Amino acid sequence: MKDLRMGEVEARFARIIWENEPVSSGELVKLAKEKLEWKKSTTYTVLKRLCERGIFQNEAGRVTALVSREEFSARQSEAFVEETFKGSLPAFVAAFSSRKKISDREADELKTLIEKMRR
Repeated sequence: MKDLRMGEVEARFARIIWENEPVSSGELVKLAKEKLEWKKSTTYTVLKRLCERGIFQNEAGRVTALVSREEFSARQSEAFVEETFKGSLPAFVAAFSSRKKISDREADELKTLIEKMRR
């Protein structure tokens, strides 16, 4: 699997693509100028990097995602738990809940999710 990490600026750019895909590369240049104050060359440079990582593709001037926003977020979360908690989801939950209490509703949602994952 290619490197799916993004810095904050790349992530802002990626959100523009995900929110507008499929988007023409010309329209993407306009959106990046409007929202990020980027020049055309910057847009194409960052787009090329993200395409090389296998997150997006630019075919015939049409930019689409190869990895959905949801899949990207899931992979980022998995990588965080792996790197920070040696892959232990219980250790992550314990660390999270030691500083922030969860509501009864959230606890019920977690129970339901765990039950679905067991099946």
